[in-house]
Amino acid sequence: MKAKGKRMKRSAQAAAILTGTFVMAFAYYHINFQNHLSEGGFVGISLLGEYAFGLSPALTILLLDIPFMLLFALKKGWRNMGPAVLAAGSFTVFYAAIERFSTLNFDLHGQLWLAALLSGLLTGIGGGLVLRSGGATGGDDCAAIWLHEKTGLKIGTVFILMDASVLLLSMLYLPLAETLYTVAAVCIGGKVITWTVEPQILRQGWASITHLFASSKRHTSPATAPEVKGLNRV
Repeated sequence: MKAKGKRMKRSAQAAAILTGTFVMAFAYYHINFQNHLSEGGFVGISLLGEYAFGLSPALTILLLDIPFMLLFALKKGWRNMGPAVLAAGSFTVFYAAIERFSTLNFDLHGQLWLAALLSGLLTGIGGGLVLRSGGATGGDDCAAIWLHEKTGLKIGTVFILMDASVLLLSMLYLPLAETLYTVAAVCIGGKVITWTVEPQILRQGWASITHLFASSKRHTSPATAPEVKGLNRV
């Protein structure tokens, strides 16, 4: 029974990682790349490589990931690298397949605010699923996890801080408007990652909002009709 339970747990973990990496690859290609938005981390660097030199992000990300994941393995131990290797490998395969075979086109150039919102939501959910399942989509995720554990900062905050340097590079290749929308997408994505990895934070926020409305309702007394002598009878 214990062995069966472990297999089911691993299967669920692998399914969550594959789902998360597919959602991320789908969003990065169809939302970010097709609408000339960048991204933070190694994905952002790889997208800049595609814009500037025509390099495939699938290959660039893999080359950037390998040394950082090896360093992470030396610190965490090789036994803990299974989910990270699955996540990094599946993301590369999914992105390469979507880049080559997908015929979908999400043209949101006239609505970049919508592109930023979709990018932040989808990449945040996808990345959060991977991290919550113990994986890492690349070397930058490994570094973010390590910094999160060392500093105590929320995982989403760590991603936002790491992405800032890459977004500065984006200004060399992208117009200011597209860079600013990318910043918005990254900030949304960072928050969604935090809510996905640590759902109790979202629950606490929602509980505070509902408590605020409930308190306001309790303190609002219903209107009463004025008493008129001779008409109001006990």
